[in-house]
Amino acid sequence: MTATFMDVDVRPILREGGEPFGEIMAAMNALAPGQGLRLLATFEPVPLFHVLGSKGFTHEARQIGDGDWEVLFSPAGTATEATPPTAVAPAHDAHAWPQPAREMDNRDLDPPEPMVRILAATEEMQSGEVLCALLCREPMFLLPELAKRGHSWRGAFEPDGTTYKILVHIDGAKDVQP
Repeated sequence: MTATFMDVDVRPILREGGEPFGEIMAAMNALAPGQGLRLLATFEPVPLFHVLGSKGFTHEARQIGDGDWEVLFSPAGTATEATPPTAVAPAHDAHAWPQPAREMDNRDLDPPEPMVRILAATEEMQSGEVLCALLCREPMFLLPELAKRGHSWRGAFEPDGTTYKILVHIDGAKDVQP
């Protein structure tokens, strides 16, 4: 079990209406091997459980009073990948994806509009095509929906740290006839 934790208190950011995801991910990237993260937030960050779980971390959450939460993220046994399995292209190398057939800039939209637009666009595209979308945050709720629809994806924050770029490979599951 992890003996040491890096403390990250995002309560001031949240109380000011800010988005602490970038700060949390920067702290995660700065962790020493075997080190965990102690997060203090103004709510139970359930979507973050999936994101950090996909990076090999388990969590223990508890309410600490006044609506605040403490979450301990500990490295699980051995994490072999930093991204969830759905980020890998099916049956071909992810680096060999074709150029995007469609591009979308959803950075100025409030949730859930970016997710709604991306899912609608995937329904209009052909198997094998790639959609490129720019977002202002990591699309935590979109990723399981893409996987459920049989699409592959890969994404990350751009070097500016504020733009999340996702590529969605439209897979043929919807084109298969029974």
